[in-house]
Amino acid sequence: MTVLIDTPLWPNHGTLWGHLVSDASLDELHEFARRAGVPARAFDLDHYDVPVERYGELVAAGATPVEPRELVRRLARSGLRVTPKQRHGRGQPD
Repeated sequence: MTVLIDTPLWPNHGTLWGHLVSDASLDELHEFARRAGVPARAFDLDHYDVPVERYGELVAAGATPVEPRELVRRLARSGLRVTPKQRHGRGQPD
């Protein structure tokens, strides 16, 4: 079980954002986020959005840095990924 964080590349609200995911369970992800002080409002169905300013702190807390494509691959392999189609209400998660 691993919590992963990708390189913050996505601009919004005056900063860059990355994603925090688990490759095993949402419970693991939520527990890590709670311990690290990531607010619940940052959760978006299968990941937490995290600002670049928190990146080093989250890595120090135990998140494993990966490139964005690797994060998506591992999230999909875990069965936890919410597809864009599901995310936009055109399908339901399995």
